[in-house]
Amino acid sequence: MGSVTERRSRPQGSPLVRRWRQAAEGHLTPLQRSLLVTWISFGVTFGTVRIITHGIRGGWLPWGNISAGGEHLHHYNFGIATLAGVGLIAVRGDERAIGHPAVAAAYGCGTALILDEFALLLDLQDVYWAKQGRVSVDVSIGFLSALGTYLTAKPFWHEVGRITRHHIASTAERGVSAAV
Repeated sequence: MGSVTERRSRPQGSPLVRRWRQAAEGHLTPLQRSLLVTWISFGVTFGTVRIITHGIRGGWLPWGNISAGGEHLHHYNFGIATLAGVGLIAVRGDERAIGHPAVAAAYGCGTALILDEFALLLDLQDVYWAKQGRVSVDVSIGFLSALGTYLTAKPFWHEVGRITRHHIASTAERGVSAAV
């Protein structure tokens, strides 16, 4: 993660983002930070994949499905490959990689890619677009993602809320509109 001097010399962004970063460092253990990155990457990937698949099917995105040798490659294939890579990193046991945000993000992304096509894997039939259960699956996974993100770092989110309320109040008092 780098020394304290290295972290201080990096660009920190806006004052609000700096305060959020300080809250994360003060209220989250390394494990909680990894879990938080995992859950956020899971939720973002799951949502993005749903939008992309609907865009491909609806024809409003400029690209189509990915194929190799005439066979459609489902996105769970990429999820399995991603988790295999994360597993290789874990088996290798490199201390620098353990708990690294990129590894946590890759794990969350890979898991989302697989779970989005779980029905296909469960029944070994391409039922991705079937009406049965799609809404409940989407809502369930989205809810689990949001809940996991919150519960992983509950004290951090409370501190971010407090910091953000204070920032908005002090900005309003100064009569300056601020971009959050």
